[in-house]
Amino acid sequence: MTQWISLSEAAALVQDGMTLALGGMTVYRRPAAFARALLRRAHRPKDLTLLCFTAGYESDLLVGGGCVSAVRSAYFGLESFGLAPMFTEAANKGQIRIIEETESSLAMGIRARTSNVSFMPSRAWIGTDLPRLRPDVKTVTDPYTGETLMAFPAIHCDVVVLHGLEGDRDGNVKLNNNLGVDLELVYIADTVIVTVERMVDQCQRSTDGFLVPSPGVRYIVHAPRGAFPTSCYPDYPVSGGEFLRYIDACNAGQFEAYVAAMAE
Repeated sequence: MTQWISLSEAAALVQDGMTLALGGMTVYRRPAAFARALLRRAHRPKDLTLLCFTAGYESDLLVGGGCVSAVRSAYFGLESFGLAPMFTEAANKGQIRIIEETESSLAMGIRARTSNVSFMPSRAWIGTDLPRLRPDVKTVTDPYTGETLMAFPAIHCDVVVLHGLEGDRDGNVKLNNNLGVDLELVYIADTVIVTVERMVDQCQRSTDGFLVPSPGVRYIVHAPRGAFPTSCYPDYPVSGGEFLRYIDACNAGQFEAYVAAMAE
């Protein structure tokens, strides 16, 4: 049964060593308020594996906050605002493990998990050097054709956090149509948390949004402007000024001062 809980209660659900997936896409509808809540904890979570189709501002906060030991994502950056400063610094210093992923490997790993099998075969990566970077990705022989295929292992996820437009008393959640792989993350996660802009009596179906029914959501959190400074269409756009302020703070070695100011 879906429960409404506070942001701090939701943040407390993330424990050391978990695989944490964050929804949204690049600088759109990212669960930034949740990431900030993790950094406000008296004891920040440690040794997280961060799973994102694309990782951005919210993920960079967690890397800078010392919460992340490994990243698996097809992209990590701030889109038109350039590199993700804390991730770039940590990667260059060898302080974080990068699990090489592509769109296809993530898709196959997610598909294997949703199919309840240990791997998913694919022609992706055949003839490339990528398997040298991922020795855990084996090959398998197609029993019907004899063809050699890559066997992408299923991807496990402990907690996924999405951000949506609204949630209702029955536990349904409305996302906008820029879904990324949010729905797929719902299927593979043990625990699904969704922060939402509004609490409503009943989420309405529309052409401008997609409903996730209550069986797919374990916890809902009321978090107005919870995606800021990323966008949450149609409520608010990307805040370019805040992105630039963040980048300037990081480049000046003032990441923790930036985090402290967020709590004021």
